Amino acid sequence: AIFEPTHGSAPKYAGQYKVNPIATILAVKIMLEWLGEIESAKRVEEAVALVIKEGKVRTYDMGGNNTTIEMTEEIAKKL
Repeated sequence: AIFEPTHGSAPKYAGQYKVNPIATILAVKIMLEWLGEIESAKRVEEAVALVIKEGKVRTYDMGGNNTTIEMTEEIAKKL
């Protein structure tokens, strides 16, 4: 099985840390479901939803200035 986001690689943003990691993180959620790790998958989805709802951390595409790393770290904190 292969689990990946459906968008392209966005090479023009390489090394700029502007890309939103949420699609990739949600691909991990799908992988966890496939592996039977339903509770872990649920936690990932809930963490992503909470960060989006709070709106404190937003990447470039969401109208914010936070980096890929900052978004990933914020989601990880919610796990």
